Amino acid sequence: MIKRIPVSALKVGMYITDLNNDWIPHNTQRRRGVIKREDTIEKIRRMGVQFVYIDAQRGTDTQDSETAAEVNERNEDALQKAGEQKPGVAPRVSRSEEMTTALRVHSAAQELVGSFMSSAKIGASIDVAPIHQLAAELQSSVTRNANALGCLGRIREKDNYLLEHSVNLSVLMSIFGQYRNLSEDILHQTVVGALLHDLGKILTPDEVLHKPGRLSPEEYEVMKLHARHSRDILCATEGIGELTVITAAQHHERMDGTGYPEGLKGEQISIYGRMVAITDVYDAITADRVYHRGLTPAQGLKKLLEWSGDHLDPALVTQFIRCIGLYPVGSLVLLDSGRLGVVVEINEEDQRLPVVRVMYHTKFRMPITVSTIDLSKAGNQDRIVRAADPDEYKIDVRKFLS
Repeated sequence: MIKRIPVSALKVGMYITDLNNDWIPHNTQRRRGVIKREDTIEKIRRMGVQFVYIDAQRGTDTQDSETAAEVNERNEDALQKAGEQKPGVAPRVSRSEEMTTALRVHSAAQELVGSFMSSAKIGASIDVAPIHQLAAELQSSVTRNANALGCLGRIREKDNYLLEHSVNLSVLMSIFGQYRNLSEDILHQTVVGALLHDLGKILTPDEVLHKPGRLSPEEYEVMKLHARHSRDILCATEGIGELTVITAAQHHERMDGTGYPEGLKGEQISIYGRMVAITDVYDAITADRVYHRGLTPAQGLKKLLEWSGDHLDPALVTQFIRCIGLYPVGSLVLLDSGRLGVVVEINEEDQRLPVVRVMYHTKFRMPITVSTIDLSKAGNQDRIVRAADPDEYKIDVRKFLS
């Protein structure tokens, strides 16, 4: 039986199935296996991990625990509660109308961020005007219909993670910031900060940055320096605002002080740092990477809830869930009828009734004709039962998002 236990209950002889530390996006030292030494427990404690998952049948058991099923049920209840209210800003145009512009902005953003990082790496003079222009276009696209750029955030390649993550993070920050009614200038600065938050990785050695396997403790310390490098580079760049620097510098800070580069705690972290920490973790854990199989959107949201308080701001996590929807764009959902559908557009009035694209029938275990259904339309009797895992049905959701 899989159980979640506090780190204080860890003992030699226990079998760990999940260190539960994906809130550390660049930590590849996830471990499965039997704890053989006390110093291993101390290393886990020093990472800031509060709870781990163990297999009680493959190692020593403890009464100081709860089952993984109980944890999931609690997280699901919290997710449903967070989704009771209306989601984010209502779209002004349809997703199909916005897709052409979204595709152009998304492609241009990747190219521009890549060019910006290349120029910074060789010490060339940097013109920030194109970055500001692009951030403004991105904000405008999100305002017209956030589902368009949201879809593109789910259609990405793991080999291009660095650039796609930067662009998707800026999209999520734009959605989040508009939901929280940030002023236009503040929103703009935080979006630019999200676009350039990983700029400091130009100073991370390639053998560390692109290592496909587990980082050594020494390599991990080198990787962590990128947040400080991002701050320093942006501070020295003319035309970059203070909030842009703060957003980029604080994206790895954590509420309990276990983050980096400064180990800030609670309200020592700016509201924008706490916001970008949530969006950064969510995007990282739901992305497929060389060493990491991404969680589904629903799984990712439940993990944000599980890590609230210790690592992430709980009030902001709830707001983030409301603004991107109970079933974010790209979620695979099971309907009452037994059909599976990919969420392609959020309903601005009721998060439980999005627009879905159906393609498979679970009762007959076979593909069906692809069709798009607005669950909020009068006369429609179908409803979402739960989120589904694409791997279980061997469905590539990306095929149904364009």
